[in-house]
Amino acid sequence: MKFFNTAGPVNRPDHYKLDPLERWDMHEILSLIQQEKYFILHAPRQTGKTSSLLALMEYLNAEGRYVCIYANIEAAQVARHDVDAGIGTVIGELSRRVSNCIRALPPDTLAPGIADGDALAAQVLEAMHTYKAEDALNAALSILCQGLRKPLVLLIDEIDALVGDTLVSVLRQIRGGYDKRPLDAPSTVVLCGVRDIRDYRIHRSNADIITGGSAFNIKPKSLRLGNFSREEIERLYHQHTEETGQIFEPSCFDLAWVYTEGQPWLVNALAYELTYEMKENRNPSVTITAAIMEVAKERLILSRATHLDQLADKLSEPRVQRVILPIISGEAGQAQEDDKDYCIDLGLVKRTAQGVEIANQIYREVIPRELTKEHQDNFMAQFQPDWVRPDGGLDTDRLFTLFQDFWRENAGIWASHIQGYQEAAPQLVTQAFLQRVANGKGSIIREYALHRKRMDLMLIWKYSPGDARLPQKIVIEIKAIRSKDNFKSLKSEALRQTADYARICGADEAHLMLFDRDGRQSWRETPYRDQAEQDGVAIRIWGM
Repeated sequence: MKFFNTAGPVNRPDHYKLDPLERWDMHEILSLIQQEKYFILHAPRQTGKTSSLLALMEYLNAEGRYVCIYANIEAAQVARHDVDAGIGTVIGELSRRVSNCIRALPPDTLAPGIADGDALAAQVLEAMHTYKAEDALNAALSILCQGLRKPLVLLIDEIDALVGDTLVSVLRQIRGGYDKRPLDAPSTVVLCGVRDIRDYRIHRSNADIITGGSAFNIKPKSLRLGNFSREEIERLYHQHTEETGQIFEPSCFDLAWVYTEGQPWLVNALAYELTYEMKENRNPSVTITAAIMEVAKERLILSRATHLDQLADKLSEPRVQRVILPIISGEAGQAQEDDKDYCIDLGLVKRTAQGVEIANQIYREVIPRELTKEHQDNFMAQFQPDWVRPDGGLDTDRLFTLFQDFWRENAGIWASHIQGYQEAAPQLVTQAFLQRVANGKGSIIREYALHRKRMDLMLIWKYSPGDARLPQKIVIEIKAIRSKDNFKSLKSEALRQTADYARICGADEAHLMLFDRDGRQSWRETPYRDQAEQDGVAIRIWGM
């Protein structure tokens, strides 16, 4: 039985898949190879880079004009500044790959005098014992190319896993053979990693910083592997239907696109959750509906799968904080373009006409949860969940009154707990609170309003009064107030924004939360609660 793959390269017999080579412009790739170029392929983790490289190797070796060898050099990461150990690991990996690759190719692949792939691999390995580390990789590649009848295309995966002096040495030795291609150096080298080489910040052991360009300035092209399209998601999911007969409702494809925006791991992980982890759906007669997919999305987020855990780990990096904080808070940030490019390469954000935004809806939910996860249980322990009405609906006046009192007493403590994101404490703490309120009975829609000092939230609460099942749609606008702001005009603008958002969402209720960030408002002593009507929309106002 085939399944949706969420770990490692796709395996053609076992996994539902899209042809990895269809995700590239193969005409461009083959043109670069024909021109003997060295170039970069980069994309966020678990988007199909390795699968694409292996498919390219298979294609080129089958075509017969080149010998293509793939090598994953991530193991050399631990060497860091130890060039002897690092280069030795790289050559050892190259030697093993040579032996495995040549074994599957025709006998006339090898130059005269080379008995077989194992013999050539042994010669490559010997270079690490014959030459100094700073020359050994260059020599090993020269030996390899001389041992082949055809030009070598070398695919190096996880290049940006290397650190410090080892990375510098690898890049410089590859560059050192560039003028000798294709007889004594690879005709083409493809370096593959998460980041473009321009973004490498190489700290050598003597604390010097060398940028990627100066260490590898022969790169003519950097290619980025993109996400799946909405149509590709449907094609992938239809493979499961063809295999098992299980049907996806048509709305599921649009919903999968909304949740993931085509991020390959998310697309596969969501489908794996639907069709396997949710055991009740393993029966092919069960139709996958939009409601089931919503549950699967929530389960996927709560599982804190490795991919999402690695994503969350990046949030502590200062370069990431400078980009993500303004998005959450709505404030204008100080992030430089290379910080934004770095976050785009990581897959955290995307460029839009408004600037950079969180890359997809699942990440928009994961990020605030991760930033507040250590304190959510203690947070909710302070509340008695008596905000549910007898008919099962939410008593929002009770709900917001409790939160308002909590914020007045604990704002400073909570802000100090969110390291690097203190300025976004109102937005993050409010979301943490609402997430725990929802707790399986509801969901939260998040809209980050870039550089507009606001955040738009909608809490959808599902309850069943009598025989009906109703969603209670509650719009919440979060607005930060600074001492430099004119309170009257800011409040007026916020009411218009809240009314607009409530109408767009078809909300049952609208609430405006005004957070005093500089302690200048009178409600620091007396809770501020008010109500207003804006363009026909009733709005409750809460001063925090």
